[in-house]
Amino acid sequence: MPAIRPLSVPGELDSLKAIRDYVMNAAALAGLDRLLANRLRLAVDEIVTNSIVHGYQESGLEGDVSIEASLDDNKLTIVVEDEGPYYDPMQHDMPTADDLTAPLDTREIGGLGIYLAVNSIDEFRFERVEPRNRNIFVMYLPSAGAEG
Repeated sequence: MPAIRPLSVPGELDSLKAIRDYVMNAAALAGLDRLLANRLRLAVDEIVTNSIVHGYQESGLEGDVSIEASLDDNKLTIVVEDEGPYYDPMQHDMPTADDLTAPLDTREIGGLGIYLAVNSIDEFRFERVEPRNRNIFVMYLPSAGAEG
């Protein structure tokens, strides 16, 4: 399988297109269909947007976002790292079934993007590798099933 070179971009919203393009290229190389590729892109986009907005912009910090894809016989793994303050998306309260069916004007703000991100892919993990947040996204290849 072809190697996928890592990408490092400034932690700015203007970098999102390059990140989306990178994810879609990796998904194409992995043979993911359009639906799975877009689900992966959505997941990465949501977490990276949060990292940029909350980790860099709102904190008054600058830094890079690094993304690296790896492909093996049964899965595509995307690893995204940033240098923002510690933030584990899985520690955020996820919407409940009641939240998801409530009228829009009564819903709490926030959390839906993270919910969509982690539920759009096969696996999501977070690690803090000082001084970086590492978000790991895994999509199993259709021919491999979900055996991992």
